[in-house]
Amino acid sequence: MKIEWLGHSCFKLTESTGTTIVTDPFAKEIVGFEMAKTSADVVTCSHQHKDHNAIVKVDGEPMVLSECGFWEVKGVDISSMRSYHDDKLGKKRGENKIFKFRMDGIDLCHMGDIGEECTVRLADGIGSVNILMIPVGGNYTIDAKQAKKYVDILMPDVVIPMHFKTSKSIVDIEKLDEFIDLFDEEQIKTVDGQSIEFDRAHFESDNTVVVVFNEELF
Repeated sequence: MKIEWLGHSCFKLTESTGTTIVTDPFAKEIVGFEMAKTSADVVTCSHQHKDHNAIVKVDGEPMVLSECGFWEVKGVDISSMRSYHDDKLGKKRGENKIFKFRMDGIDLCHMGDIGEECTVRLADGIGSVNILMIPVGGNYTIDAKQAKKYVDILMPDVVIPMHFKTSKSIVDIEKLDEFIDLFDEEQIKTVDGQSIEFDRAHFESDNTVVVVFNEELF
């Protein structure tokens, strides 16, 4: 399966069968740069803020998922669970949906704009994860150190940081460096581009790998 970073918290996930999912599409006026037009079978929105729900950026007639539930779409299992966008039980920014996908036998989790620290309830609800996409920029979400705690508890094979400050971003969040500095150098895998492909053979290491995409476009 293939993961392509489209900027901010938006990824395009493509199963070997061709089934595609786009997560949290964003609007330029909020993030500061244009999201490339794309298409998908499914669009997931973790919450209804404009940097996560710009479904007009996705062509075709995708199924839009933004609530808690379980779905099977063209051979891909999708589930979502309720969490909070802040550390005040949603009183500041409301709810956030955590989405899980099973594609080509790989379990992926997109944390959306998670704003609460990892709890036993959340960890149990998320369960086993091969690839974890998690915000690290702080302010509106958990910060780098809080994200690292999620990694330590969930123990994914691969972590893909998202929702951090890039050169074109106008969102008031921190850069990626603070999160990267929490890992050993040999755990960091820098990708020369905005996409990477995975199969089950990638998940045989005992150490978590942090995938860092090329930020030049964003």
